[in-house]
Amino acid sequence: MAKIHVIRTGFVQVRQAQASSKGHGIARTVNMLIDSEWTDWLPIYAWAIEHRGRVVLVDTGETSRVHELGYHPGWHPFYRRAVRFKVAPEDELGPQLRAAGIQARDVSDVILTHLHTDHAGGLRHVVGSRTWVNDSELKRAQGIMGRLNGYLPHRWPKWWQPSALQFKDGPVGPFPRSADVTGSGEILVIPTPGHTPGHVSVLVQGSPSILLAGDTSYTQDLLLAGKVDGVSPDEQVSRKTLGDIRELARQRPLVYLPSHDPECESRLNASLTLPE
Repeated sequence: MAKIHVIRTGFVQVRQAQASSKGHGIARTVNMLIDSEWTDWLPIYAWAIEHRGRVVLVDTGETSRVHELGYHPGWHPFYRRAVRFKVAPEDELGPQLRAAGIQARDVSDVILTHLHTDHAGGLRHVVGSRTWVNDSELKRAQGIMGRLNGYLPHRWPKWWQPSALQFKDGPVGPFPRSADVTGSGEILVIPTPGHTPGHVSVLVQGSPSILLAGDTSYTQDLLLAGKVDGVSPDEQVSRKTLGDIRELARQRPLVYLPSHDPECESRLNASLTLPE
């Protein structure tokens, strides 16, 4: 049996034009920075999958260090104007795993949907685990261009040596490629570009299947409406991914769990234990 634990690592608040973009082209970015309306406080979820004697973690959530002066680059307009965090030390990945009855040393693999700080900020809690990242995401996040794109590569642990995902396995519904990092065929990583070009999601196969979808959309309602967020650099790529996820849901029973949807816990509640 496989069991999925909801790991909430604090809260984030963004402008409404980030969750659901307004305008096109450069106007999308400008509106994301100046929109007068903010979302409610949204959860920052990571997920722990207990499966066949191992624990696979999807994302690592955020760190309470986001509240330290200088943690975010003060020159970056996104961190200055477009995001707020609420993360206490007890909200971090390590304490939250222990509250779920899991020790960090029991995590064999970590799959990062992408490398934004609210998904990779908790890396320091998974020393010794093998970490998987889309190679194109890792390259995009590094160096000065990575910082311009909003990543914080200078905050990654010095010891961190991620493994590149290899999408050499078969199709999953409308998705032509997948990566089976556990070898069981039951936990598959699929490319879901949009929010970032190298973004991935994790499909836990079962009845229903569970899609741990990162930031493909901020909520299920936005997925169903086909609303692209304000961060995605290419609207068409993001819109295609949203359509492919909806098609996957037409082909099989599917529970859709993006990382910031407050309704995720209730949707997962009836499906915590999945059949082999």
